[in-house]
Amino acid sequence: MMVSLMTNHHFNPMQLPYFFESNIPPEGNLFLGEGTSKHISQVLRMHEGQFVQLTNGKGELFTASINTPNKKGTEVKILSKILVPAPPRKISIAISPLKNTSRFEWFLEKVTELGVAEIIPLLCERTEKSFAKMERLQKIIISAIIQSRQCWIPELKPPVEMGAFVKQPVCESKYIAHCISPNKTNPLQLRISASSAVALIGPEGDFTESEVQRATENGFQEISLGATRLRTETAGIVAAVLLLNR
Repeated sequence: MMVSLMTNHHFNPMQLPYFFESNIPPEGNLFLGEGTSKHISQVLRMHEGQFVQLTNGKGELFTASINTPNKKGTEVKILSKILVPAPPRKISIAISPLKNTSRFEWFLEKVTELGVAEIIPLLCERTEKSFAKMERLQKIIISAIIQSRQCWIPELKPPVEMGAFVKQPVCESKYIAHCISPNKTNPLQLRISASSAVALIGPEGDFTESEVQRATENGFQEISLGATRLRTETAGIVAAVLLLNR
């Protein structure tokens, strides 16, 4: 579906600079945030009459023309709006925070680029670091949807204890990846017909046996992510790729 306000403008939308703004009106003028404005005026050195694309992360893609470039507040005029459908399947990754914050941030960036719908910090028995800096992590997610030109921003949930999380009716298909027992399903054999799926990824010391048991008692299927032992952030990305492509 497209609501168009443009007249005789010729350009390739995929070549336009792409930005995120949380609140975008369906038409009229808009002052962009300072970070976006500074990038437009000082980094890209854009001028009046040039075009940009904007998303609010809620499935709406806007094309706008620059009225007044200014590093503190660039004014643009909304020309069109496209409604982009949500992905057909909601994929969630519930993963233990890492002692090395930069590795968790890298994971967050990559699964956002891949198109997961939800990330849940999972507090496990062997989790070494409490979860913090939600504002910084949200900025990383926003940067990743800009980089990958997506219109749906994944939701970063507040940290939750694993014991409480596995009891919630979070998704139709539920999986736990671990290295404890050999009797696990190869995810390449999975055929997910459900509209939503979640994978649990443990901390650097893996889940405990009692945590795995608690998960399976609540309907989680045990899966393997391959023959090698993966770092937590690598396992999270592998799980995301596998669930997105089943």
